[in-house]
Amino acid sequence: MNKIKNSLRASYWDGVFASIMVGLTQDYLVPYALALKATVKQIGLLSSLPNLGAALIQLKSADITERLSSRKKTTLISVFLQALTLVPILFIPYFPKDNKPLILVFLVVLFSGFGALSLGPWSSWMSEHIPHNKRGEYFGWRNRVLGGVAVISALFAGIILQFYKENVLFGFLIILIFAMAARFFSWHFLTRMYEPRFRHSHEDKFTFWDFLRRARESNFARFVFFVAGLNFCVNLAAPFFAVFMLRDLHFSYLTYTILIITVPLTTILLIQRWGRLADQVGNIRVLKFCACFIAGLPIPWLICRHPLFLVLVQILGGFAWSGFNLCVINFIFDSVSPAKRTRCFSYFNVINGFFICAGALIGGYLAAHAPKLLGYQLLSLFIFSSIARFLTVFIFSPKIKEVRASVEAIKAPGIFKRILWK
Repeated sequence: MNKIKNSLRASYWDGVFASIMVGLTQDYLVPYALALKATVKQIGLLSSLPNLGAALIQLKSADITERLSSRKKTTLISVFLQALTLVPILFIPYFPKDNKPLILVFLVVLFSGFGALSLGPWSSWMSEHIPHNKRGEYFGWRNRVLGGVAVISALFAGIILQFYKENVLFGFLIILIFAMAARFFSWHFLTRMYEPRFRHSHEDKFTFWDFLRRARESNFARFVFFVAGLNFCVNLAAPFFAVFMLRDLHFSYLTYTILIITVPLTTILLIQRWGRLADQVGNIRVLKFCACFIAGLPIPWLICRHPLFLVLVQILGGFAWSGFNLCVINFIFDSVSPAKRTRCFSYFNVINGFFICAGALIGGYLAAHAPKLLGYQLLSLFIFSSIARFLTVFIFSPKIKEVRASVEAIKAPGIFKRILWK
């Protein structure tokens, strides 16, 4: 028992430093590319190819883990390599080449690929530390705390960029140095975690093609394709909101930062409530509820583009995404036995990554060729993304069933009441 407690303590600090890295990089790679004079098509590549690389490497994630006979070793190797990749990324402005945005794309592919290699093994490893009836509450609490760390880090990054707005590339250098150091600290704390014995057998092994062949009859496979399909529709537009704010609306880096941190701030306030509610009513009920809100998120951008109004839109986004993302992970925990979790997490991430990549690539093409709406090309892309999201939710979400044996029945008004007031 002490091993588990000490391991969870080390995992907490790993999460803190990993969240610092995420806060300093996740929403600032597109602005970094814009500072390097990237085009809209290159932004599309930056948003798509890393997801493709992450998807491809996860095809072998479970096999690598089984060959090493350790989820911990796989995670440590991938995290260390991801930290190293930040070294050339931060020095790109000082390269003599003219095609710096494309160099950034290549390096971010490596950065994302190494990070993705650890997702399946780490998720399976962590799932054995928490009892199944406490996962919603525990991960809700954990994500709330670590989300706060990511918000503070993102705010720090925005302040640095605003301070160095006349020499913004130097500002990015400072941010990326901190991100690299944080990832190495994260790796250090991962080395101190305890790994329960890794058990796998030939019966638990199934190929990616076996998984695809069972898609029609498998509730879990239908869930995977629903989430991936929704993410495809989301990523038709998602990579270009930063372009729209910084290039088209000419927001300052500080205004951009305030808008992007609104989502994780809302998540911090609500995610523990989502976790407790999901433990009671089931993950699928929450997923379907949140997906409807996610589908409509681009529409308010057509109504008004004042920063104060957009803060309200981002609050709604944080409300929806916090419940959705938490329940996606918890549903996988509930649906899959421990011996199969590494492989199932990997296959989920493979399919999700492919769909995200395809969405961003198609979005990059449409962003350059869409007709103007209210004076902006990107607004046409946003409304198209919203329509595609609604179609995905209404067609595919009814086909997914809850796997928990006993859950409380609840309707949409009840969910609102439990999350916002209870």
